[in-house]
Amino acid sequence: MTTNRAQSPLKVVLTDLNATVVESWRAAFADTPGVEIRHASLLATEADAWVSPTNSRGRMDGGTDAAIKRHLGAGIQLRVQKAIRERYAGSLPVGSAVCVPSGAVTPRFLISAPTMLASSQDVSETLNVALACAAAFQAVHHQNRLAPGSIRSVALVGMGARTGRVPARVCANLMWTGYTLFNDHHFEDDDDLRATVLAQLDDLERAPATERIRISPPARRTASSRRA
Repeated sequence: MTTNRAQSPLKVVLTDLNATVVESWRAAFADTPGVEIRHASLLATEADAWVSPTNSRGRMDGGTDAAIKRHLGAGIQLRVQKAIRERYAGSLPVGSAVCVPSGAVTPRFLISAPTMLASSQDVSETLNVALACAAAFQAVHHQNRLAPGSIRSVALVGMGARTGRVPARVCANLMWTGYTLFNDHHFEDDDDLRATVLAQLDDLERAPATERIRISPPARRTASSRRA
């Protein structure tokens, strides 16, 4: 893991049709510059990449996944599952993500990040939203290393807040945690990302739903987690 160097600003749009999720984002990201929050459909959002919370097999059969497949066509699921087969032997772990061409003008890319192993799994008592959100942003890093400037804007929905049954406020705070990892650190691989988050699992589990946790890198672990 390395600390991020100067880079082109990434426009981040958080957009959802669930008003409670939107209000929870406004509280969690209140002092976070560079993040736009909308009460609107992801499908109406112009961005270089959309992030879809998915399952480990990349089956786009529910929630945001299904809406995106209807919008972009069945081929998008084939591309996602092909990437999962090639890079992860057919099962994408929570804390990893794939980025594939969408075949559309907007978005140019779809980032699939699992919040659950199987479709419609209850992940309300897990850290999966933070892991998935962090993995999605690391996929942006990776794509921009391959093709600099190819993703300058990214849009996300409330990850896990629908089929995953994660309460809106918990979802918002865990997404904030994942976003701060994107700003603070670049991970060399998925295992490094997961280890950094899960090593501080106790802090996250003990924190109240209203309290945000910024993950500290291993080098600064003596300070534990810095709470906002």
